[in-house]
Amino acid sequence: MIALLLVPLVLPFLAPRLARRTFDRLAPATALWVLTTSALALAGACVAALGALVLTGLLKVPAFAALGEFVRPLHTPSDYLVLPAAAAATGVLTLGAWTLVRSAFLQTRAFRTARTQADRRPAAGDLCVVDSPHPDAYALPGRPHRIVVTTAMLRSLEPAEREALFAHERAHNRAGHHYFLAAAEVSAHCHPALRAVRDTIRLAAERDADEAAAGAIGDRRLIATAIARAALASHAARSTRPDFAPAATTGPVPQRVTALLASAEGRSRPTRWTAFLLVACTVLSVAAGTTGVVAFHHQVEIAQGEEGP
Repeated sequence: MIALLLVPLVLPFLAPRLARRTFDRLAPATALWVLTTSALALAGACVAALGALVLTGLLKVPAFAALGEFVRPLHTPSDYLVLPAAAAATGVLTLGAWTLVRSAFLQTRAFRTARTQADRRPAAGDLCVVDSPHPDAYALPGRPHRIVVTTAMLRSLEPAEREALFAHERAHNRAGHHYFLAAAEVSAHCHPALRAVRDTIRLAAERDADEAAAGAIGDRRLIATAIARAALASHAARSTRPDFAPAATTGPVPQRVTALLASAEGRSRPTRWTAFLLVACTVLSVAAGTTGVVAFHHQVEIAQGEEGP
């Protein structure tokens, strides 16, 4: 049982490299779905395994065993293995929960501030212009969706580039990219290796918006130029937007510009076997975690006398 519960804790360390290669081999929209689903599944399996380890250790303590109405001892490996593993799992879960709650509080506060600021400004359709000396532009979720842009950013771009930038941000809102980014943020607090996957998910969201904007505008070079100039303008500025509010200036901009400038023929993708490896890794992690939790539950039922050994 313990060995099975360790699998979901180890396999996520393979995810960052597999996620990056998966992103390189799939269309941005497909990669976004695959990466986000895999990150959530890996995170869920990890939390379930940690929870089972914590409960295993607790039920080895006589007071908790009495609460469980055990009629015989819980059958587990040596206490010298189980108790340290349970203590470590407790620490990891506590730390992850604390960082997640703290992040949720900060992001909620940033969202409320941004939303209040946007709602107080007159809007032209979905566009909201904020008077600020710091260049910034981002897609703000909520009802209704808003494209928030500062006056400094508007001054940094030519009229055609502004429209390209707005098309990019509208693509974020239409695709609901904030949901993907929020899911990636939650996953990153469940296992340290998933922080790198979170960054790849953010990049996939930006590339998906790049391609959608290029299709809407019909000029890939203009989208690339607008993104590059917006990134240069906002390079030294500190944005106050929440992390789940996507912006055209995030991620490795040179890589995105290169992809936009590539010809249709030059954008052919190699084989997708790495994507299948990521999916297989995810399925194995979930299967091992589920089997381990079921085995733990079976041992508890045996200790309670509900089933024979």
